[in-house]
Amino acid sequence: MKNVVMITNGDLRLDANRKAWPVQQEVERRFTDAVTACGSEITRGFEPDTSRQHGFIDSQHRGMEVFRTLDRDAPLAVVLSTWQYSHHILHGLITHRGPILTIANWSGQYPGLVGLLNLNASLTKAGVSYSSLWSEDFEDAFFRSGLRSWLETGRVEHDTSHVRPYDSTRASRDGVELGREMGAALREEKTIVGVFDEGCMGMYNAIVPDELLHGCGIFKERLSQSALYYETERVDVGEAERALHWLEDRGVRFYFGTDEATELTRGQVLQQLRLYIAAARIADDFGCEAIGIQYQQGLKDLLPASDLAEGLLNNVERPPITSRDGSRELFSGESIPHFNEVDECAAIDTVITTRIWRRLGLDPANTLHDVRWGAPHGDEYVWVFEISGAAPPSHFVGGFSGASCMRQPPMYFRLGGATLRGVSRPGQIVWSRIFVEDGRLKADLGRGHVAALPDHETERRWRATSYEWPIMHAVLHGVSRDQMMARHKSNHVHVAYASSAIQADQALEVKAAMLDAIGIEVFICGNAT
Repeated sequence: MKNVVMITNGDLRLDANRKAWPVQQEVERRFTDAVTACGSEITRGFEPDTSRQHGFIDSQHRGMEVFRTLDRDAPLAVVLSTWQYSHHILHGLITHRGPILTIANWSGQYPGLVGLLNLNASLTKAGVSYSSLWSEDFEDAFFRSGLRSWLETGRVEHDTSHVRPYDSTRASRDGVELGREMGAALREEKTIVGVFDEGCMGMYNAIVPDELLHGCGIFKERLSQSALYYETERVDVGEAERALHWLEDRGVRFYFGTDEATELTRGQVLQQLRLYIAAARIADDFGCEAIGIQYQQGLKDLLPASDLAEGLLNNVERPPITSRDGSRELFSGESIPHFNEVDECAAIDTVITTRIWRRLGLDPANTLHDVRWGAPHGDEYVWVFEISGAAPPSHFVGGFSGASCMRQPPMYFRLGGATLRGVSRPGQIVWSRIFVEDGRLKADLGRGHVAALPDHETERRWRATSYEWPIMHAVLHGVSRDQMMARHKSNHVHVAYASSAIQADQALEVKAAMLDAIGIEVFICGNAT
């Protein structure tokens, strides 16, 4: 290929795009140098917007304007250095005829790799052919070799030998039988997941068509965030005060200030706890086994972040919530599984995981994280799994006493609020991702552990990513960095703890069998049964 067209995609939020723009310019320069060094020419597909002070595609409308000017047969590179809303450009990539290459920088602070994983998953769901590369400096042999391959052939092939189709004969009979029994029960009895508005932050890949869900025995209750706002405003502040005292009594540290624009305030947290109570009451009203709050569109202009509520809902031990008349406690002794950012693939996962972990007598608290970044530590490659909300305190070192609450970044959360921030405790985990490909639901499952890193290394990784958010030091068994990036079909990864390696293996066996029993095609990744 002699002439490559380069575009980029960004956030919907102006402040986020402006902050990331200098880094994007440097990433584009490095990528341009790499293409030029291979003997090809490169042109930017559109000019930066001087009035908006950045050069990202920042809406679906703007994306359509850009793609109308592009040659549909040209080799197209999508270069990413930050979170991006995939639907801004998905329409153009679906109809593009030339070879497509998605590119990401390898950074925790400006995580193009997170945006790339979401875009790749969205392209996979849409049935669009693409290749993908990632790099810290765009000079390493892995990147340069892959780039040359794409320029010469229009394809980049990655090693995915760590993936194999699920084979029930390799699992224990007891695990398979229990999974099949639980799968049959779900399909027969059916269940409801509450969806507070679909399609968060351009995550087309996270919207599961109803007919695919129905085959699993799962049905959506479509709820409105406006109803959640209304219900939040109905909650008495005294109830929120009692919830806050409950958290403080258990050692949660709140970093309160007085400046609403830049600091966490008591009023913000009380609003978050009112939302926590309201969400549980609506879940009870509609008989929802799990719920998902979109937040980033709509509620962000009305309420502080939903993240504190999400983490509490995912924990078995949490501030008690009563019905509106006070006559009964809702979901007593249970978590109320929450799928962050209305990721409906995670909704399936949290229903399955919660049921199995309860059945096996394990802590059912589970959550998704962003595959945020990673770096070697000693002999291990340790990923930074990090999410703004939904991480349950039982995952943290010290539980509630190891949790703290800082103000969410003003760039993303204008009205403030906190998340439950903590360091995930060392232990054995099962990780997974459900995704849509070829019009079918599929699932990747694997094993791993959470590493215990020195305090200074945890601090370094936190400072290199999002300091306000909960962090997990994850090691994936038998899966390298590049294998994970090549295969994983989401910016999200689902995790749940087991108390031992034996129990984790058992839980994975049951989970694989249950997913298979409800019609999801299962793949085992890395060193797992």
